[in-house]
Amino acid sequence: MKKMLTTFVLSLVLITSFQTTTVSSAKSTQDSGELRLQDMLMLMLTPYIQKDLISYYRPRILKDFASQVTPWKIEVIETRRVNGFRGFLLEITFEIEPTDGGHHIPIGRDRMTYQISVGPKVKLINHTHLKTYEYPPK
Repeated sequence: MKKMLTTFVLSLVLITSFQTTTVSSAKSTQDSGELRLQDMLMLMLTPYIQKDLISYYRPRILKDFASQVTPWKIEVIETRRVNGFRGFLLEITFEIEPTDGGHHIPIGRDRMTYQISVGPKVKLINHTHLKTYEYPPK
């Protein structure tokens, strides 16, 4: 898995031609190479995101179950190289709506920034909880 993540991050770096890329807020309705790479990156980062969201939401907000990550509920806000052109210290910022897991009901909204480096190493460097949604009563 580490080798796949490294290969994916390197291919993402090669495809990205700018040091900082702000992703358009318009929802894509067609498949593209960029969208596939973004989806692959989200799938690879999901275990890290899941672990960090569970530690935030449980037991602070959720007591009976752990939050779940659905990759299609992740919106990439920005990617950037930290150490200049062709540097392999990268950051990705995204907003995510974790769900309850069973019925995919959103339970909140969070903005998270991860640093990805050689190894691969994935480290959460910022987590801002933006909103808690009211969960429907049982």
